[in-house]
Amino acid sequence: MNQTASSLESEPELAVRVERRGPLLLMGLNRSAKRNAFNLAMIAQLAAAYHELEADDDLRCGVLFAYGDHFTGGLDLAEVGPRVREGGIDFSGPGRRDPWRKDGVWTTPVVAAVQGWVMTLAIELLLGADIRIAASDSRFAQLEIRRGIYAFGGATIRLPRDAGWGNAMRWLLTGEEYDAAEALRIGLVQEVVEPGRQLDRAVELAEAIATKSAPLGVKTTLASAHRARLDGEAAAFARLDSDMADLFDTEDGREGLMSFVERREARFVGR
Repeated sequence: MNQTASSLESEPELAVRVERRGPLLLMGLNRSAKRNAFNLAMIAQLAAAYHELEADDDLRCGVLFAYGDHFTGGLDLAEVGPRVREGGIDFSGPGRRDPWRKDGVWTTPVVAAVQGWVMTLAIELLLGADIRIAASDSRFAQLEIRRGIYAFGGATIRLPRDAGWGNAMRWLLTGEEYDAAEALRIGLVQEVVEPGRQLDRAVELAEAIATKSAPLGVKTTLASAHRARLDGEAAAFARLDSDMADLFDTEDGREGLMSFVERREARFVGR
């Protein structure tokens, strides 16, 4: 078991279990006795795990999941609330990245798997991931509006983009609960599977990305999408041709073309 994800937090609790499985990094929320409520230890350890995922070129995809019956019930407000009132949590230090992916361009994909309660910031973790799988027993709610605050982890920006304005406001402004079928309808998740199957399915997709897709193509695809989000479509469009020319000039680009000509599976090496 890789211990890097807990190195930034002095608290002994292993709130996030991190496992390297070949080119995959599995990141498991590990406070099941507390319904995986996010305390400061969990936030710090997940931030370290996301940094490891993005910084290590040997890792080609991440999988975010949770142990126990629930993905997460949300923030441990008693512990984290005072930090938020003081101005929020700073992810700018060395060895950590914002798990809600609000801090710039990302190039390593994340597949998320959820079950049970998927509350408040859990939805925003999903919106920060790239592919989302839900067990059919999942229950979603953006409850902040009923606690006198609002969704401050990115849902006000990303949910209207992903789900459409009306669908987003339906749930952001009421704080009501909805099920996995509704999450699928509005595009919050891409697949719904039977309970207990969600992690296996997420790993299957992550392995397909890591072993069948060209690593440099994956990174360039994500970077282009993030660039459009951060800098606008014109900035992203301006890079398309030059990025494509650069990819064609790589070892993987040449291998991809040759595999097409020879009608075989490509063997990518990430160069």
